[in-house]
Amino acid sequence: MLDELGQHLEQFRLLAREDGADRVLAELGGSGKVEHEILVELATTQPVAHPERLVEAHGLAMHALEVLARNGTKPPSQLRLGRITPVARPAVQQVIRYIVRQHQTHVLNAIRDLYSRRVAWTPPGDPSRMAMVRARLDVERASATYKNNGAGVPTFLAGGAAVSSIAQAARSAGSAAGGSRAGVVVAVVASSLLLAAVSWVILQGAAIARRRIRLTIDRPLAALWETVGACGHPPKDTAGTFAMVAITLTAVGWLLIPLGVFLVLAVF
Repeated sequence: MLDELGQHLEQFRLLAREDGADRVLAELGGSGKVEHEILVELATTQPVAHPERLVEAHGLAMHALEVLARNGTKPPSQLRLGRITPVARPAVQQVIRYIVRQHQTHVLNAIRDLYSRRVAWTPPGDPSRMAMVRARLDVERASATYKNNGAGVPTFLAGGAAVSSIAQAARSAGSAAGGSRAGVVVAVVASSLLLAAVSWVILQGAAIARRRIRLTIDRPLAALWETVGACGHPPKDTAGTFAMVAITLTAVGWLLIPLGVFLVLAVF
């Protein structure tokens, strides 16, 4: 069985850039993009695609991670909101800090796991084996210095907490209004404005965090993954998820005003 599997993989490696690859995939029961990537990685026999550049790529990635850790969580300097800037800046910074520090942890774990898994099937005599072992030890030693990640609550909990708090505020405002039509309208509008403010803070924080991560670590990580080879894609940050939360809150705010007005007209 081992010889037969090796023959199939060798055949796939030779035909990977030709139409015959589809036939090999069919023989092995594979189909689709994911299955194609699986077979490409299985067919890889060299532990490191560019062993002569591994030390350089590793050093570049760790250097970029250090720069991100030192600068990525700093307060945003591009906010220009007049008198409310001192209030908005710390709130936006909290979102930036969460995304950046969570990504730091994710990147460190991904690099460490990549080295550990690749070393496990690297032949003992391969020159790249010791380079990966040393690089893995570097990552493990550095991990302790990145553990001050003051991460808040997960994204979906943050969004849920925001909506819950706003709903509670709306109920309180409605009760305080004594059931009057004007009071309920004011409560609905105030809740919508609060939703818009929370959405803006999240969206601004996610955009700035994404920009800082892109400037520092994205390309060095891509270079490291390319140097190791046949290891999928580098880890991604959660800025996109935060942006979706912000967009959802904005949509809820836009729906809240007409819904609230309709209920006021229907009840009063």
